[in-house]
Amino acid sequence: MRILFAKVIIFIVLVPVTVVAIVPYIVLRRSGVIDWPRISVIGSLAGFCGILCAGLSLYCAWEFAVHGHGTPAPIDPPQVLVTKGLYKFNRNPMYVGIVGLILSEALFFGSLSLLVFATVLWFGFHLFVIFYEEPHLRHKFGTAYEEYCRRVPRWGVALRPF
Repeated sequence: MRILFAKVIIFIVLVPVTVVAIVPYIVLRRSGVIDWPRISVIGSLAGFCGILCAGLSLYCAWEFAVHGHGTPAPIDPPQVLVTKGLYKFNRNPMYVGIVGLILSEALFFGSLSLLVFATVLWFGFHLFVIFYEEPHLRHKFGTAYEEYCRRVPRWGVALRPF
């Protein structure tokens, strides 16, 4: 189990930190936004939402390790279909959290460039989910995944948990 958690930590450091910290920093520098904004009500709300979204993504990674016996990385995916926690309400809460965090950064910094990055990233996630993840999960988990898809939306929120 320690090895599994170590792999999850490595994934979190390599992928999400790159997507939500390093790339946005580069985008902000290239667009000329390099200073921290003055604290405002909107900036504070954006920061709070960003923290919530980061927590959401970390919690999902934890669910993959504990309940799925795998990691968020496609090369070491969960061995069990994860339908607990936030996955009862949305099929892709980790992606939602990551995009939400970048949208929070865009609002916090007042950056149109980060808004564009968040949109492109969500579109990339959407294509990845449709063309790779969902077909792979249908093949791996069969009717259990089909039932899950019928009851839990890809991007929206299920009013009745799975």
